[in-house]
Order: sequence, then structure tokens, then C-alpha cells
Amino acid sequence: MHIQVVLFDGFDPLDAIAPFEVLHAGGSASDGAVTVEMVSAEGPREVISGAGGLTLRATSAVDLERADLLLVPGAAGRVGEPGEVPEEEVGAGEWKQQEFIPVLLGRTLTTELPALLKQAMDDPDITVATVCGGSLVLAMAGLLEGRHATTHHMGLDMLDATGAHPVRARVVDDGDLITCAGVTSGLDLGLYLLEREVGPRVAHAVEELFSHERRGTVWRAQGPTPAAL
Repeated sequence: MHIQVVLFDGFDPLDAIAPFEVLHAGGSASDGAVTVEMVSAEGPREVISGAGGLTLRATSAVDLERADLLLVPGAAGRVGEPGEVPEEEVGAGEWKQQEFIPVLLGRTLTTELPALLKQAMDDPDITVATVCGGSLVLAMAGLLEGRHATTHHMGLDMLDATGAHPVRARVVDDGDLITCAGVTSGLDLGLYLLEREVGPRVAHAVEELFSHERRGTVWRAQGPTPAAL
């Protein structure tokens, strides 16, 4: 299974690094059954995050011929809506520190990323996974209508507004779409992907290595509908 973690300007570093490390360790524990790399829609480049100017390098472009799974992180920045706090003045070419998260996520719509994500979601052989606001990138691109998904709890209303079925769960498995909630849930997502795609023994070995236990039940649209509690 080859996984591409898709970086975009303003991404949240922990959203990308947490599942990357888990999946990379899973590759070692499975004798190479899992491989993972950082990519961008534009190709190899230094990609600046929304967290203090920290950058990560995308080593190649999104390649739907190679990828079995695309993983989209969320953004790091100010919480709230633009206009609530005045924007800082910056010079030409400088990175705006602490831009609003909705602005950073919305900016992805002006890139090639939405078209690539649509192709991936239309391909039955490719799974798309998201961490935190990554599902909002899909939602704003009109790709989550009728799908069950989660995100950071502050963004659940946006999922609902775009026609998705928001679920308050740490990880939601909707078949070829797997989403997880706020930032640190990327660790849980990585471990769940290892369990689902490679097996629980490999996932357990990585869980022990990272001294992290997954929390909560992975939500799936299976079983009877629960009565009101």
C-alpha cells in the first residue's frame, strides 16, 4: 500500500507528521508492505505550514497511478472567521503569520488539489483519508455530499452545510473515505489504517512503539441504528 500525504501552503504540521510517522513505522514492521511519502499538487517543493513558518519538503507530485491512498491534513492558523481580528501588515513575498484557518483551507480551491482529489474519489482503487480540517477541503470542493465524515469539532457545522453527514467520532470509516477529528487524532487514523490494510498485529506493534493507545470506537455505517440515550 503506497500512501501520499498531500501538503499545501498553510497545512498543519502535526496533521501530516503524526500519521506519516505511524505509517512509516508500519512499513518497517510489515517488511515494506506500507510505503509513505510527502507530496504536493505542484510537485517537489518546500511547502510552508501555517505554524510559525515551519516547512516540510514534498518529494514528488500527487501521482494517482502510484497512490493507493491520499491523506489530506488540515491547516494551522487562527481559529475563527476572517474579519474578527485585523490582519497583520506584511511585506511583498512574506508569509502571513497566523492567517485564519478557513482562509488557508479555502485557498486550496485555487490550486490543482480539488481536481486531483475528485479524480481520487472517483477511482474505486484509491482511498482518501483526512485529518482535522482536511475533510473541510473536500467539503468545500463539493466532494462530501451524502458522505459520513468528521473533522475538528469546530468545523462540524461546515460539513453539515456542504451536504455531508457529520459524525462526532474520532475516526469515521465510510469505505473509501476515512476521516478523523482534531489534530492528534492523526495518530489514531494512522494506526487504524495499519489495522485495516495490513492487520492488527502490525498496528499493535506500532502502537506499542509509539506508546499511544487509540481512543474511542471507529464509526462505521453498520449495525442497527441506536435508540436515543
